[in-house]
Amino acid sequence: MTSRGSSADRELEAPSADSPALEIQTLVRSFLKEHTAYDVLPVSYRLIVFDTRLLVKKALAGLVQNGIVSAPLWSSELHRFAGMLTVSDFVNLIQYYYTHASVEDALQDIEKFEIGHLRDVEKKLGAPAPQLISMHPMSSLYDACRLLAESRAHRVPLLDNDALGTEMIISVITQYRILKFIAVNYQETRSLRRSLAELKIGTYENIATAPLSTPVIELINIFVDKKISAVPIIDENGVVLNVYETVDVMSIARSGRYNELDIPVGEALEARPKDYPGVHTCTLNDTLYSIFQTIRKQRVYRLIVVDQDKKLIGIVSLSDILGYLVGYQR
Repeated sequence: MTSRGSSADRELEAPSADSPALEIQTLVRSFLKEHTAYDVLPVSYRLIVFDTRLLVKKALAGLVQNGIVSAPLWSSELHRFAGMLTVSDFVNLIQYYYTHASVEDALQDIEKFEIGHLRDVEKKLGAPAPQLISMHPMSSLYDACRLLAESRAHRVPLLDNDALGTEMIISVITQYRILKFIAVNYQETRSLRRSLAELKIGTYENIATAPLSTPVIELINIFVDKKISAVPIIDENGVVLNVYETVDVMSIARSGRYNELDIPVGEALEARPKDYPGVHTCTLNDTLYSIFQTIRKQRVYRLIVVDQDKKLIGIVSLSDILGYLVGYQR
């Protein structure tokens, strides 16, 4: 396995006054400040909220049944928003059981494990507590993008208060939903027709990769240690064969196959559902405009940058794009 770090360690250079980045950022910022987080919400939508006392097993079944990978949490004891249940929670849970319990103990434990206990797992693993971020639905879309970029979160809950001052969870907006909103409604497309090579969006150094023979548990450890959500699977020549994502871990938690964490990732990838959307790739010649066209048509979480021989060059995540548009430098 080759491990070359994470995108969180990379710093972006500030754009010069006459750079194409400044033009794009100025125009997009203006657009984002004209819209609110509420504008991004669809006319009709469902909101799934879990009580912190709900069993993790039932919560996972609820996520799978509704085709979602996260949900807001509500504390019925405190009568307030209590964070988000995300794929990262299941990654931490699986890593904990692998290192601290037998398969039999894990299967027995999960039957009575409540969502609220997940924070205890994080403490035992030494993982930082998740950030409790939120915002008002009428906050500007620019503020939402800045919050997501600064926190490196993939989603932000929208909270308000009723007439009695009781906190209410209105909805959740994600990086993808915001970028799709931009893709559909942003009119100054001329400014977006510049290539990734020119704009330098994405991560091109210190990328964690792995061959098909890598045990699944090693990839789970990489997710936790490097705080990343995907690892490109490559062959001996650097050709991209697939991508293993944190969302793939949910199938392990759902089925309770804790005894399969040592199987090669190639075998685990074969068990993916038939409707898996596949790996989205692009080249350094692709533009922000072409990427937005892809986002407009398909649900995309990242693009793997490859050369003409399909060899790995870099990764462009939604976090990279969002942070770039609002000029956030990490």
